[in-house]
Amino acid sequence: MNLSTFLASLRARWWLLAATFLITAVTALGISLLLPKRYQAMASVVVDAKPDPVSAMIYPGLASPAFMNTQVDVLQSERVALRVVRELKLTDNPEFRERWQIEARGRGTLEQWLAGMLLKKVEIRPSKESNVLSIFVSWSEPRFAAAVANAWVKAFIATTLELRVDPARQYSTFFETQVREARTTLERAQARLSEFQKANGIIASDERLDVENARLQELSSQLVALQAQQADAVSRDAQVAARRGDRMQEVLNNPLINQLKSEITRAEAQLQDLMARYGDAHPQVISAKASLAEQRAKLDQETRAAVGSVGVTLNINRQRVSEVRGALESQRDKLVRLRTVRDEGMVLQRDVDNAQKAYDTVFARSNQTQLESQNTQSNINLLTEAVSPAEPAGPNVALNTVIAAMAGLVLGAGLCVVLELRDRRVRGPQDIAEALDLPVIGVLGGPGPAVAKLARPQMAQRLLGQSPVSANKVV
Repeated sequence: MNLSTFLASLRARWWLLAATFLITAVTALGISLLLPKRYQAMASVVVDAKPDPVSAMIYPGLASPAFMNTQVDVLQSERVALRVVRELKLTDNPEFRERWQIEARGRGTLEQWLAGMLLKKVEIRPSKESNVLSIFVSWSEPRFAAAVANAWVKAFIATTLELRVDPARQYSTFFETQVREARTTLERAQARLSEFQKANGIIASDERLDVENARLQELSSQLVALQAQQADAVSRDAQVAARRGDRMQEVLNNPLINQLKSEITRAEAQLQDLMARYGDAHPQVISAKASLAEQRAKLDQETRAAVGSVGVTLNINRQRVSEVRGALESQRDKLVRLRTVRDEGMVLQRDVDNAQKAYDTVFARSNQTQLESQNTQSNINLLTEAVSPAEPAGPNVALNTVIAAMAGLVLGAGLCVVLELRDRRVRGPQDIAEALDLPVIGVLGGPGPAVAKLARPQMAQRLLGQSPVSANKVV
């Protein structure tokens, strides 16, 4: 069916098209006039993206579409609707209770039924490029619609606050337990460290270790010095053993021995003079020889005493070297023990430090969760409060009538097409050409009104068999 055939069928059945158009328009108009008036109240909220006053952090997902969609879902949740029901005390309304008994037949709870009914009357419209959410409530009573919209906003703000505070309260209880455990662990670690320090007499382990290290270095220096003195004493003792004690420094630097040598030299010179003057048998010569012998004996005695001190010094040096070496080994062992004690103390100190850090972290988190659990501010704020609408939002009589009229035109055209397809008729020359597969030579005018009245309908409407033909005669 082409466009010309479609238009021809509409002209032929114009009465059906007009009837359908009028019926649908009049029906829509009547229904719109009979429907009760519907009032729509609007309230809006804004999602604030400023930093959280407790954690001082900006939530990165506040402005994201997913977050806003979540807020829409929360607005449309049964939890918010139930809070509105309790806020407005709708369960005490006998009209709603009677409707619940009739419609739900007592099944379920009245609160759930009211919440479901309110959800059907509420529409949430999020803004495309802002954080504003609009709540539209449609009801037959304008004041009730405004009350429901305002109650819905309050319920939404309270619900979002609960969704933030309730987990914080649960975490607060959890962190309180963790704080007690962390405090117990810290106290145990501090007690172990204190007992260890008390048992080992540790006040300041690093200072004591520095003192003992200095003592060890001092003993090492003393040992080196004593070993050098011992080597020198060994060398002088070797000189004594080789009978070269008169060349030793102790002998050469001894003032008494030097004095005795000077006196012996003078006595020898005096003896030579006396011997030259008086001879060997003179009493003065004999006396000078005796005095010289006495001085030489005293020189030998002093020399032996000086040489003998070398051995004593060597023995003393050996003893001191042995003592210092023993003290040095003892100091080394002491240092090893101190370092071992220090390492054990450092391990215990690290345990205390780690326990302190863990306690501080858990304690800080516990304080934060406690503050969050006591928070009374939500990031959802009221932007527009609903007021009682003065004009009804529906039904829109003009719009409904126009839509019904358009639908009636479409329906009437559809009925015309269906009837045309079920009872196919010739509406023009092209239909004859398609039916007979022959070209159309010309078109003659139809008979007058008198002839048309006399002609039988079926003979005037049929051409070949079941093929429909128009009232015009076609050659």
